[in-house]
Amino acid sequence: MTRTIRTTLGVIAATVLSVVGAFALGGSGRAASLAAPTNSAPPTVTGTTTVGQTLTASNGTWTNSPTSYSYAWLRCDGSGGSCIAVTGATDKTYTLVAADRGHTMRARVTATNADGSASAESAATNVVAAASGGTAPKNTALPSISGTPKVGEQLTASHGSWSGNPTGYRYQWQQCDADVLFCTDVIGATGSTYGVRTTDLGFRIRVEVTARNAAGTGTARSAPTAIVGPTTPPPNGRPTLRIVSVRFLGAVVYARFRVCDDSFKNLTILATDSRPGKLSYTRHFTTLVAPRPCGVYTRHWLPATRFRGPGSYMVTLRARDKSGLTSLPARRHFTHG
Repeated sequence: MTRTIRTTLGVIAATVLSVVGAFALGGSGRAASLAAPTNSAPPTVTGTTTVGQTLTASNGTWTNSPTSYSYAWLRCDGSGGSCIAVTGATDKTYTLVAADRGHTMRARVTATNADGSASAESAATNVVAAASGGTAPKNTALPSISGTPKVGEQLTASHGSWSGNPTGYRYQWQQCDADVLFCTDVIGATGSTYGVRTTDLGFRIRVEVTARNAAGTGTARSAPTAIVGPTTPPPNGRPTLRIVSVRFLGAVVYARFRVCDDSFKNLTILATDSRPGKLSYTRHFTTLVAPRPCGVYTRHWLPATRFRGPGSYMVTLRARDKSGLTSLPARRHFTHG
């Protein structure tokens, strides 16, 4: 009987110790909660601070047993301040690029364990120097475009020829008006191919290529394509005109518009300024390149004094062909000033 009581008491005692131990372990089967990592010696950076060379970050020294590390590279001013994280630079190593020239670099290391994370930064490197014995790319033969400039077709860019052994190329497609007076970037069009869309109708297309190597970059542009045509030609009849944009730069009006016509001859553009209570004024422009069959044109002018200052203002555009047929008017209203 006594032995049975002792055995029972032993089982109870073991059970109590097990429960106490479970609470001590936080119910998770691991030791009592540790603190997040703490840095005791900062990270360091090794490598030559010259464009094209590779830097390597060390983790530094940490307490509380980190289980993993992550990295960010920072581009700083010449004294090591005003640091900004370099987009995409999250590896333990970092190869210096032309944009780093004249800057210092730091590595930020983040240590993590089950209880949290902490970060520490290295000291700033020496100022990054230009690549020795190298020069930035220089264009020796302009980029070119192949393909048919027609809505629904695809254009392909050739980067041309370059000195300086480029290590990569970047592309930017642009829309140019029919006269190639103004060209603007097509947002997001940065690949080596370009799908011609409806909004390109009447524009010319060109591509700007930027070549890079460790010493820097160089840029060159292709010749513009022929005017982008429609999938089907417009019907015969009088011209059509649609306003693409009208805006003020200071007191000067800039109008961009698309004209389609089946005559393949230059047209006269009539631009009328008007304001309530004021005598309207019409000026005439002639296209320098005929729409084939459509063309986008940009024209600008300084309105007469009576149209300046705050108040309502309207621009009306029409296109007239050689036979005297005139398009329907296209209008744009403003509250200006």
